[in-house]
Amino acid sequence: MALFRLQGSRVLAVDLTDDAVKARNGSMVAYTGKMTFKRLTGGGEGLRGLVTRRVTGESMTVMEVKGFGTCFFAESAAEINLVRLDGEKLYVEASNLLCTEATLRTGTSFTGLRGASEGHGLFTTTVEGSGQAALTSAGPAVVLRVTPQTPLSVDPGAYVAHTGNLRQHFQSGVNWRTFAGEASGEAFQIRFEGDGLVYVQPSERVTVGGQI
Repeated sequence: MALFRLQGSRVLAVDLTDDAVKARNGSMVAYTGKMTFKRLTGGGEGLRGLVTRRVTGESMTVMEVKGFGTCFFAESAAEINLVRLDGEKLYVEASNLLCTEATLRTGTSFTGLRGASEGHGLFTTTVEGSGQAALTSAGPAVVLRVTPQTPLSVDPGAYVAHTGNLRQHFQSGVNWRTFAGEASGEAFQIRFEGDGLVYVQPSERVTVGGQI
């Protein structure tokens, strides 16, 4: 089993003993031992994944890293967050997914208006199974709990990922105050209801909502 650990907060170290991981293409910054690197088709999902991602516009270029030793990964000095999955599904923006154990399955999922509001597409990446994944964020991510009694509203540009049994609703804060110049500036939000965890970064991507 590959062992994920952090070297500081911006470098992921993965110890391999004839194991494999899937990582963002070009994210390797150093390694010790003997490693092989192989580019994978369709975000690591083969030909079907390639077709799906071209149709959905959810782009992700992945490589398989396999061997003996320690491999170090990083992405534009972003903060790295480790997530352990025990059979559940992780929904994550493709741009925030750095590395996963090879045993985890990736795919795409329809997000509807949330994806449109972020200026990406209508689909997002899914990771499911049992194992570890490493996510990047612009600054240390915070993990917020959602319960049936405590729904959560998130700025689309700050959203990174979520797990659990959550329902998403796209809501607009645009009203007459927006056009009168008295709005908060947060024109769009994602409202999460149900039971689960939401990962939020302390920095906002430029989104369609943020430009309105």
